[in-house]
Amino acid sequence: MSSIETLQRELELAKRHELELCHRFSTGFDHDEYRAAVAAVLELERQLAAAQELPYAVPLGFPARWDTGAPLPHLFRNDYKAYLIFYLATYDPNWDGSYIKVKHPGDTNAESLALVEFVGCLGARLGAPNEEVLRGHYLHGRGQESFTAQLVRNSPWIAELRSINSVHERFRASDWDDLKHYVFWFHDSTFESVARDYRLELHTMTMPDLAQEALRRLLG
Repeated sequence: MSSIETLQRELELAKRHELELCHRFSTGFDHDEYRAAVAAVLELERQLAAAQELPYAVPLGFPARWDTGAPLPHLFRNDYKAYLIFYLATYDPNWDGSYIKVKHPGDTNAESLALVEFVGCLGARLGAPNEEVLRGHYLHGRGQESFTAQLVRNSPWIAELRSINSVHERFRASDWDDLKHYVFWFHDSTFESVARDYRLELHTMTMPDLAQEALRRLLG
């Protein structure tokens, strides 16, 4: 049996175990055991995709969590820079689950926000798909985790950009070695960027004020 066939078999067994744990939800659910089962499936998905030389997603280790309901991401970019802003997840000790707080980007109350600069950015996009249809994304079943920030290994986007630029007389393949393909899975949209690095800043201010700051830096 080949290594790929072995991984396929191990992944099938891991998924079966995860499903069995789901079925126990009403009769005694061990959250730690389930989380471990999910992690095992994701790791095997990544190993299998790597063995097949396919794209797959790994955790970025992003040090902040965004609002899973309505992070309201906004992208500001030009030919040289890209800035992404969004609402961060916050904890309200008084929330009893009986109501929903609707956020609007024009709100005048100060909130916890993130500003992410993508350094050496060659491309950035924000839009479809949303969380409801991620199972149709090419990274689904290849380590994709909703509501997280990830890196794409064996990135088809970087490969496409490298191929296009290879016709340039001064093209050097080594110049592309440190590029990274970032993907942020939001609720209503997906953000992706090809860049060399990122910088994160946390702010407490209004979304309009942070948007103005991002625009000032973009034009500065």
